[in-house]
Amino acid sequence: MSQKPKPPHPLGTCPECSEPLESGDRFCGACGHDLSATPRPDRPTVPISLPASWPEPPPRDPNSLTTATQHPGDLPGTDSGGHDLPTIPVRTDGVPEASGAPGAAAPGPAAPGRAAAEPDAGEPAEGRAQAEAEAEGDFTLAAPDPRAALRSPDAGDDRKVCVACRTGWVDRDGYCEHCGHAQPRERDHMEEELPTVAAVSDRGLRHHRNEDAFAVCSTALPDGSPAALAIVCDGVSSATRPDEASSAAASAAGAALLAALPRGTHPQQAMHEAIVAAAEAVNSLAEETPKEHEHQNSPACTIVGSIVAGGLLVVGWVGDSRVYWVPDDRSTPPARLTEDDSWAAQMVAAGLMNEAEAYADERAHAITGWLGADAYELEPHTAAFKPDRPGVVVVCTDGLWNYAEGAEDMARVVPPDAADRPLHGAQVLVGHALDGGGHDNVTVALLPFAVPSPGAGSA
Repeated sequence: MSQKPKPPHPLGTCPECSEPLESGDRFCGACGHDLSATPRPDRPTVPISLPASWPEPPPRDPNSLTTATQHPGDLPGTDSGGHDLPTIPVRTDGVPEASGAPGAAAPGPAAPGRAAAEPDAGEPAEGRAQAEAEAEGDFTLAAPDPRAALRSPDAGDDRKVCVACRTGWVDRDGYCEHCGHAQPRERDHMEEELPTVAAVSDRGLRHHRNEDAFAVCSTALPDGSPAALAIVCDGVSSATRPDEASSAAASAAGAALLAALPRGTHPQQAMHEAIVAAAEAVNSLAEETPKEHEHQNSPACTIVGSIVAGGLLVVGWVGDSRVYWVPDDRSTPPARLTEDDSWAAQMVAAGLMNEAEAYADERAHAITGWLGADAYELEPHTAAFKPDRPGVVVVCTDGLWNYAEGAEDMARVVPPDAADRPLHGAQVLVGHALDGGGHDNVTVALLPFAVPSPGAGSA
């Protein structure tokens, strides 16, 4: 996840498991502890004096495979006030004897000051049990119906049932009102596949929500040749509402490209205009910021995109998300097609550090370019390439390239059949990041690139 420079986490380590925390973490990535919750006082178990005096087990018939039933009335006890609990016989055969039948117990005297209940012999068993209980000063509760948990209390209530306990209702914040379990969000894992492009986005293993977003589309140029595009945005974690910023940017950029390419705009110019449109969409979010969040940084995100159309491979970006070129023939070298807007890239460009030293520094991911109302002057970067061989274009956030930084590293983890199965290839790459630790949100889009046949139209 892209970051502006920010201080370390105030807690340092998780109070539950002592796992080191990253700045901005709200939940421990190792044990899931809620870092915003107030620590609860320890409640030790009340010690039991030993040896404990346990009742003898019920006798067992040697000719039977089961033991006698132990009834609650067989074990006298006291209530919370210290009074003896009534011993009410419990029937298990489900066939109460009729009043006056041979062997039926004679009704006992009524308690002082209380009228004896006179159940009707023809009354159902449940009714007589209820009457007897009321005569003893208590009442019975109906057994809970598990189907009631799935029914809304009001006809017009559209709340969801908790996926964990299947009993409580989910509140507006996404937590179960019964067990407190956080419900999975729609953006925790997203996949989309088109014939010429596919993308996968995952929350990762450390963050409580997914602040990445993507847009994948296909269209046609004026000459009828196909065009595929992918936009990937990474919310800036130190800004407010980063998930909204990335979503707005991806949607705006995708819509701008779908409008520009069919009318004949050059793909590189269309990419530039799409980034500008995305920046305007993110800037507009700052105007909608509630007053209680006015002191925070404006919504912000990074953006990277690619267009494959008419034999051209066009890329555009602001921030530190990247595009890689991986040829189908793995004996030919892959390439990274973007340059990061980051502290590390600036140190390398200035000759002050080599790439390994710069990216090992804790300031490496401090970005120097982003989309947002508080960004510096917007400078969209675009570039166009014309590969002479087929391959696949990898568009991703740093949640992936942190685990495959160099072009050769990325080529090694891209499946050999990624051009034929882009969705499967994207799933494999996301899995690679999760297997490596999943410290950040992970988003990757794959666009197969085929060399156009002679005589085909071009942009």
